[in-house]
Amino acid sequence: QVQLVESGGGLVQAGGSLRLSCAASGTIFSTIHMGWYRQNTGKQRELVARIGRGGSTNYADSVKDRFTISRDNAKNTGYLQMNSLKPEDTAVYYCNVGVVTTTYLVSDYWGQGTQVTVSS
Repeated sequence: QVQLVESGGGLVQAGGSLRLSCAASGTIFSTIHMGWYRQNTGKQRELVARIGRGGSTNYADSVKDRFTISRDNAKNTGYLQMNSLKPEDTAVYYCNVGVVTTTYLVSDYWGQGTQVTVSS
């Protein structure tokens, strides 16, 4: 079993910052990709940022130059530093991690989601 625990969401004023964390634990041999997605009610879940095990990154155009994704492979933890937040960044943010388990199965896992609200 693999569990993802997200933390760091909350309420912030426009222009402020938040840092999200996603810690993976359980029967993990290694983590592959780590990513953050967000979703608002009635809308599709969209990719915010993604990082490969070697550190390659890609970002949604709407967050480039404001958000930074990073990871600590030794801790199986991913981070999303969000700066210059805007009201349109308001959403539930979900962590997504690709995992090779200890039985060498490759699976995708999702966190429970954390609410980010940016007030104007």
